[in-house]
Amino acid sequence: MKIRVKPLVLTLVGSMAVLFGGWFFYQNVAVQSPVEKVAKEVSTVSAAKANITRNDVQLVIQVQPDANLREIVQHIYQSGNKVIGDKKLNITVSNPSSPLLDDWWSHALFGVAQAMENKQYSEIPQVLEKTSKSLNLTQVHTSAEMDERNVYVTITDGKASKYIILPRKGEPVGVWPNA
Repeated sequence: MKIRVKPLVLTLVGSMAVLFGGWFFYQNVAVQSPVEKVAKEVSTVSAAKANITRNDVQLVIQVQPDANLREIVQHIYQSGNKVIGDKKLNITVSNPSSPLLDDWWSHALFGVAQAMENKQYSEIPQVLEKTSKSLNLTQVHTSAEMDERNVYVTITDGKASKYIILPRKGEPVGVWPNA
């Protein structure tokens, strides 16, 4: 029995194209697009881009300056639960910051990290206020909120904003992924 190579290769290539094309279509239409749509349902979310892997959903959002980050994240968890399933959701805010806000955050980071490590979440607003006073920056305004998953820190100077999501259950190795 002689195997004809050309029909075998064409069948193999066609089968692979259908298989991977179907998987790609499923990822984009059934998972990625709905997650992005859920995020964009919030009026203060300007843009959303999801990246789906086997174990997690990476969602990068851009928000308007007056956004309440805690409300946005809760909406995404509640409305996107069917699509996300048991995958881990990692949300990153990609708003452009400013050198002033980045420097301000670097001064506050140690105190915030210490409060997070000791699970003394009520100290975070005090650390933020103390940092503003010590740097004598009255134009920088901060807020901190939390829910059962994260602590949300917002820093703004009227022109730029910096949004930080700190997971309450810390990662075993490394630093906060979106600080």
